[in-house]
Amino acid sequence: MLDILLTQAQPPIVTPSVDYNAVLPVLIIFGAACVSVLVEAFASKRSRFGVQVGLSLLAIVAAGAWLIKYAVSDSPAGGVTTFSGAISIDRPALFLWGTLLALAVGAVLLISDRVVEPGGALVAQAGIRPGTVQDRAQTATVMQTEVFPLTLFALGGMMAFCASNDLLTMFIALEVLSLPLYLMCGLARRRRLLSQEAAVKYFLLGAFSSAFFLYGLALLYGYANSVKLGDIAAAAAGSDRSDTLLFAGLGLLVVGLLFKGSVGPFHTWTPDVYQGAPTPVTAFMAACTKVAAFGGILRVLSVAFSSTSWEWRGVLWGVAIISMVIGAVLGLTQTDVKRMVAYSSIAHAGFLLVGAIAMTKDGLSSTLFYLLAYGFTTLAAFGVISLVRDSSGEATHLSAWAGLAKRSPLVAGVFTFLLLALAGIPLTSGFVGKFVVFSAALSDGMAPLVVIALVFSAVAAFFYLRVIVLMYFSEPAADGPSVSVPGFGTGTAIFLGTAVTLVLGLVPAFALGWAGSGGFAF
Repeated sequence: MLDILLTQAQPPIVTPSVDYNAVLPVLIIFGAACVSVLVEAFASKRSRFGVQVGLSLLAIVAAGAWLIKYAVSDSPAGGVTTFSGAISIDRPALFLWGTLLALAVGAVLLISDRVVEPGGALVAQAGIRPGTVQDRAQTATVMQTEVFPLTLFALGGMMAFCASNDLLTMFIALEVLSLPLYLMCGLARRRRLLSQEAAVKYFLLGAFSSAFFLYGLALLYGYANSVKLGDIAAAAAGSDRSDTLLFAGLGLLVVGLLFKGSVGPFHTWTPDVYQGAPTPVTAFMAACTKVAAFGGILRVLSVAFSSTSWEWRGVLWGVAIISMVIGAVLGLTQTDVKRMVAYSSIAHAGFLLVGAIAMTKDGLSSTLFYLLAYGFTTLAAFGVISLVRDSSGEATHLSAWAGLAKRSPLVAGVFTFLLLALAGIPLTSGFVGKFVVFSAALSDGMAPLVVIALVFSAVAAFFYLRVIVLMYFSEPAADGPSVSVPGFGTGTAIFLGTAVTLVLGLVPAFALGWAGSGGFAF
């Protein structure tokens, strides 16, 4: 009798419907990550490296192939939501997934290269103490292969993050993408203390920003009685509740998102982590994390807070300006190439934010295109940086790059092209990206912000040109660094990034059309 009463009192549990056809790319990546963990446990040390590289690349290619199939033939025009509305697979999500998978191919190739640095850029044993002298004969062919499941888990988290349709799912995805990156930053084979310091800084500041995100989530749940972006939008558009919870929650939430996007003044981790992390890991972070972070920013602002944009837009104007000022001005003072590119990424985050707050169809498509263009250019740039080496490893001090064009005209030419793309010079993807973002902002009435962005874009161009002048118009030192011959992985990644930078600069219509093929579903 009691069982009958309990059955009548409790409503039946409804099993959430899952559109496996739509979410299969993410499931492939997470499934491969789990298999990769098992490979670490059961495969022999000798065979582990080849299996891990092959499995990672196979998973990424398989996820990309299914994504193309779904986008071409199965994807509805308005997108779909699944997992009880927690995940939204729409046109922007598909574009971001495709960008992340394409960038991940280059990142895995960079990470797997064992020619530029004998044994690879990652330490042979993650747990060795800093300062421990390793036998080069024993470690020259050994690499920390745990980096491959970490990379796949981070990639899967990024894909889930930019497709999350509620804040709780977004927070979980944020942690899934962040925790592997904290570990990966501390795995450098050389300069172990600097690498581990970067990992600790990233972890501490990342945990701090996650707390902001979670506190903002809690406040927004208190306001809307839901964590779904659509429900928050409905409550913000027509609710008699106090706006204090709404805007306090939005402010804290945006701080967590801007931290991941390296947007000033929430950028303090970026230069130290970019410099200290292994360069292939830096390339992965710089390219993919920014794509995921701004994908999340676009979705949150466009879906949940579009009706209140007139109240928060001015604040983000100020944040974008601060980011551009910090990136452009402090970038001029840098003497380390990796730190210079880090401040460049902070300036570019300001330019991206200009497109993100436009809140129009053109603003969305231009920001997505900018993310695609910036990701490939940055990936190739860090690949080139890894080639210039001296006896201590990578020669990242600017003085070491003097006269590089006389030592290696090809490497200097490729790096010059990539720097011009970052500066936004015509016939590169960087120029098209800035042009479409600034055009979208102008169309939305943000002319003063565009003028400021153009000024600091010109300022930022100076430190790119300074490196070019140093490479071509200075004499190389007699004991200067050498340029390593890239292995297959590094060479392919550099070629891929450079080719995409050129193609998007000459014929951007296809990518722009795909980026503008639809809006967010919720």
